[in-house]
Amino acid sequence: MNKRVEKSEQEWRDQLTSEQYHVTREAGTERAFTGMYWNEKRTGEYYCICCNQLLFRSATKFDSGCGWPSFFAAVDRDRLAFIEDRSLGMRRVEVQCAACDAHLGHIFPDGPAPTGLRYCINSASLQFKAED
Repeated sequence: MNKRVEKSEQEWRDQLTSEQYHVTREAGTERAFTGMYWNEKRTGEYYCICCNQLLFRSATKFDSGCGWPSFFAAVDRDRLAFIEDRSLGMRRVEVQCAACDAHLGHIFPDGPAPTGLRYCINSASLQFKAED
């Protein structure tokens, strides 16, 4: 796991695009089917856009039909933080990067085997590195 990463709001704003900042630092959500990785099929790894911590691998990515990148497992659950989210009048579990507190998306118990989980993650919170 990467070391703890803390920056001022201005440092985050300087590093990230406005959409990346809104999603990761303000718990925003990109519109379904608009993110750059929702339909990514190449082999590779997905890193936190804020701190470059490895979070997911393409081997665990699947097409959930929801319009956001979906994974059935993380590289290591210790790299993520899980926060109860009662916004929008519903109960969900928010997924954050444990190293920098970036909002990534949400986790749901409706994914495929072997975990039964669906990490529904915003493309704007990720950086994909394709395998050469």
